Amino acid sequence: MRLILCCLVFTAMALGVLPAIAAESAPVTIIESPDSYTLSNGILTAEIAKRSGSLTSLVYKGTETLDGGPRRPGGYWSHSAASPKMIVAVTIDPKSNQGERAEVSIKGISGGTRMGSGPGGSTIADIEIRYALDRGASGIYTYSIFDHLAEYPATSVGEARFCAKLKDEVFDWMTVDANRNQVAITTYDWNHGTVMNMKEARKMNGGVYQGHVEHKYDYTANQFDTPAFGWSSTKQHVGLWFINPTIEYLSGGPTKVELCVHRDATFGTNLEAPAPPCLLNYWRGSHYGGSSCVIAAGEHWTKVIGPFLIYCNAGPTPDAMWQDSLTTAAKEAKAWPYDWVKGIDYPHREQRSLVSGHLILDDPQLSGASLPNLLVGLTAADYTTAGGRGGPTTVDWQLDAKHYEFWVRADEQGRFSIPNVRPGTYTLHAIADNVLGEYAKADIAIKDGRPMDLGKLQWRPVRFGRQLWEIGIPDRTAREFLHGDHFWQWGLYNDYPRDFPNDVNFIIGKSDIHKDWNYCQCPRADRPDGTPWSITFDLPNAPQGKATLRLALAATSARRIDVSVNGKPAGAVEGLRDNATIRRDGIRGYWVERDIAFDAVLMNAGKNVIKLTIPKGGAMSGIEYDYLRLELDSVPVN
Repeated sequence: MRLILCCLVFTAMALGVLPAIAAESAPVTIIESPDSYTLSNGILTAEIAKRSGSLTSLVYKGTETLDGGPRRPGGYWSHSAASPKMIVAVTIDPKSNQGERAEVSIKGISGGTRMGSGPGGSTIADIEIRYALDRGASGIYTYSIFDHLAEYPATSVGEARFCAKLKDEVFDWMTVDANRNQVAITTYDWNHGTVMNMKEARKMNGGVYQGHVEHKYDYTANQFDTPAFGWSSTKQHVGLWFINPTIEYLSGGPTKVELCVHRDATFGTNLEAPAPPCLLNYWRGSHYGGSSCVIAAGEHWTKVIGPFLIYCNAGPTPDAMWQDSLTTAAKEAKAWPYDWVKGIDYPHREQRSLVSGHLILDDPQLSGASLPNLLVGLTAADYTTAGGRGGPTTVDWQLDAKHYEFWVRADEQGRFSIPNVRPGTYTLHAIADNVLGEYAKADIAIKDGRPMDLGKLQWRPVRFGRQLWEIGIPDRTAREFLHGDHFWQWGLYNDYPRDFPNDVNFIIGKSDIHKDWNYCQCPRADRPDGTPWSITFDLPNAPQGKATLRLALAATSARRIDVSVNGKPAGAVEGLRDNATIRRDGIRGYWVERDIAFDAVLMNAGKNVIKLTIPKGGAMSGIEYDYLRLELDSVPVN
């Protein structure tokens, strides 16, 4: 036996893999100093600052991955735990489990005070930050717990995320998804670029992307469909990734788009300023319509953000490392909720429920009964906050960051199973491609660990009458329209006057949505009275009754859309909120539907023209349509 072991060791030494074998079997340790905790398992070594809960160092197989310094740590939660009253502790001692796992906690006690003396800046809440490391793991978990006590005054949470600034000399390749998996610009490229129409956009004057405009919002992503994203190295062959095992603690459900990967943007004149690779895990952001987390005085509110995994790996190519991160993300999703999380408001698997059901589409006017890309979720019911300067705000699942949301992609026949739902009372929602609107069922009460079968649920989408025509695909994006398939390219709104010198003139039954309808209705400088788009269609007879033009809007920056029928005013959409999606190079923001009802006598037998006009403004102050449909509530008459 000893001879066999010696042979194995000798062979491992010859192949150069003995250090890895030793590292994988090394126990987890914690070294404590007056200012920090250091967690190590032979593969990863992480240093955590006791003062703030920041991650000041993360060494993977001898390589420092973070770019930190005296002014800014390499990894940090936007809401620090720093406070005059701190509680730091080892919450999982590796000495008690033979070195299998270690966890440390940094907690700041607010006491009901604001920034300067309490944690989290202007947010009034106790904030706890934890880090956990397992034996043999090449990733470290982090999570943050907010606790607003009933005796604390009203407060709100601003932009909230975990951020990692990485070593520039190590990481040179960024990966968001299959479309944005590429070598990145260098710090030199960015610092010597020409500023374009906004400070975050610069035209590269050299490097691999010379002539290309770099814009950090070109690397945003739908968080539901992006479980792993990060940076890797083509030289040192290491990668660093953020992995969310679930989106239950994030905001905005399965359609929320947020920043995730980009080169840190510096905006000064210093051409030597650092612009390190950046990773962001947003749970409450202000982008693409934003989200809301407002807590009232007298309200006890707590939320656990995470745990999510900061994952390091090695591989021959960036793509190999990305694929490994996706495999790891799938494993983490199966392991959720983690059984080692204790001492906080975090129900374990046996305390959570599986909620299932079968949605049946009932729409005689929609051919086929399938529900492609069916997304089903349990969320808090819509609620109203006091709001800010704009007054009271209704918060729906698209805006909610205060509560947990549980979403799954169901099958096309409408069957769904939502696992690991916390106890509580929810509203069930469903959205699907090709179906305008959403399904909603209120007051779904989930008990501790009890499965719930909701049975067959009839989904009858709203119809105001017989459908006369439609434009686009109702999928809450502008993807199918011109340029929608490469929306992440900066400045597509500037191409509109060239692509459509006479504006959009769409002919029902003849025009092609992929070519003849732009992804964005962009205001033009040479249209002082507003920029009109026209829709031409024929009717066999002069109609009577009420017609309804249904407008599903994927992005809004214009505040108004005026509608005319055959040259006569038919109504207007007013009070639209700017969700900044267009200027952030997106095709999906806060989605809304607006319906314009008008007297059908405005239409004629034969040719008809509906015009949609948006006010004058800058090229980015437009509208992105998801879908348009005209309905008539009575049969045509002669």
